[in-house]
Amino acid sequence: MLKIPDNDWDQVWIGANVATMAGEGAYGSIQDAALAVKGERIAWLGTAEEGRRRAAQARGASLHEARGQWITPGLIDCHTHLVYGGNRVAEFEQRLCGASYEEIARAGGGIQSTMRETRAATPETLYESALARLKRLMAEGVTTIEIKSGYGLELAAERRSLEVARLLGENLPVSVKKTFLGLHSLPPEYAAQRQRYIDAVSGPWLAALAADGLVDAVDSFCEKIAFSVAETEQFLRAARQLGLRAHVHAGQLSDIGAAELAAKWGALSADHLEYLSASGVHAMAEAGTVAVLLPTAYFTLRQTTAPPVEMLRGAGVPLAVATDSNPGTSPCTSILLSMSMACTLFGLTPEEALAGVTRHAARALGVFDEVGTIEVGKRADLAFWRIGRPAELCYGLGANPLAAVMYRGKMRGSVLA
Repeated sequence: MLKIPDNDWDQVWIGANVATMAGEGAYGSIQDAALAVKGERIAWLGTAEEGRRRAAQARGASLHEARGQWITPGLIDCHTHLVYGGNRVAEFEQRLCGASYEEIARAGGGIQSTMRETRAATPETLYESALARLKRLMAEGVTTIEIKSGYGLELAAERRSLEVARLLGENLPVSVKKTFLGLHSLPPEYAAQRQRYIDAVSGPWLAALAADGLVDAVDSFCEKIAFSVAETEQFLRAARQLGLRAHVHAGQLSDIGAAELAAKWGALSADHLEYLSASGVHAMAEAGTVAVLLPTAYFTLRQTTAPPVEMLRGAGVPLAVATDSNPGTSPCTSILLSMSMACTLFGLTPEEALAGVTRHAARALGVFDEVGTIEVGKRADLAFWRIGRPAELCYGLGANPLAAVMYRGKMRGSVLA
């Protein structure tokens, strides 16, 4: 990490409680702390008393009183499908009337329904709808977000979706990681040419999108109703040849060995994991693959088999938490709600949930060197909270105690308001 010269600071925050999410103790917390920023980087962290003394010697540094508020790393939503056309509220009603997710999908609904809406949508419509969703997440302290494609299912529409994701990152202070979810669902025009579609996605489509700087990683829905282990492996192999990392939708509806495949190919993450064997857990632990838990999708689908959190925890697999924001199974734009549900539905502690949207989410996106903890040299992406203790972020259903956000050293909002 970048080393900052002592006392070469632009701004100093005094009298905060800092949950560094690094180091020893609960939340890696430092009570009555001071935090200094230089440019886009965290420059110094220590006690308030020492911070005041050093700030007096730092020429030109602006001094701010945090007045006991908590500072955490900026939150990270490491699994979203934020760009899409239309919605699937009709299917929400169908499920409540007894239809299953698989039944709806096999009848031409589900992803296929959103595909039709996404293909028909203009870039402007896609941008405006995704912008509204992203702003809601940013209003809860999200400073880094992953956005998947996967609803176009043709090259032009996939390109539009990824271009919208890139534009969001250019126009807003939030950092955006773009994922080409090339294997999400088989489009109807390839119903009788399945292998041809997989060859296209793994070959010219991926190469073209990557060459245009639209792909940071790839993803595949590796599931009985979607794509097999062999088909996913072809895609992951092609991604590796281009130097791209991978995620895998694994074990959401059944266990077909997707977690083991993710580990075999060094995937950054395996996501969902409601159906996961001991061998899958072991493979992920050996490979360092992050488990991304998506409790709001579990809740929306009214699933009853939860991910084997105790087994994952015991094996030392990092547990990330995300919204899975999407039109069908998780129309959620609240990272705080996802944290709360990770605790109540999956048994995470509040500290594990906060780690799941900070340091472990950063690992899931391959950006831990930059963000995810509050440490000197890391990017100054910070969230300021009006709370008495960090567990309140998981406790207050529907509450949002965010006071302000710092993106790359620049404040949005006021901690004194």
